Amino acid sequence: MQYHDLIQLYFERSNSLQSLWTLYVVIIGGVLAFASLRLRPDLLTTGLITVLFTIFAYRNLGAIHDITVQRFAVLDAINKIPASADAASATLGLLNPTLQPPAYPVALNFHVVTDVLVVLALWAMERRRRYALTDASPVRGPGLP
Repeated sequence: MQYHDLIQLYFERSNSLQSLWTLYVVIIGGVLAFASLRLRPDLLTTGLITVLFTIFAYRNLGAIHDITVQRFAVLDAINKIPASADAASATLGLLNPTLQPPAYPVALNFHVVTDVLVVLALWAMERRRRYALTDASPVRGPGLP
């Protein structure tokens, strides 16, 4: 492979990674919107949403891992290209220092923390719905209808 092919492959992998993160954010938004719009408490629905979101998050994180490994492999191949007197060599010197993908543990930590927060938010909304149905609800307050 030539330098321009490797650069193109590197940025294709970057775009794929960005698509996975975008999908992840959209799914989180949809899950939280669905959970917040429900009026009646239902443990079965909340449990099902939790399981489905957890499965999605696990598969999404696996895909992020795979693409991150691919990006580092392509970057390693780019760095092994010998410098020559052509235009690719000039680009190599300017572009290579900017190719610094984040390590996988950074993505892993962010993903896991976000996943836990989403699940906690789902169950907090379920708890709020259940608590709002009782007379001890702090939403109504003492002496309020």
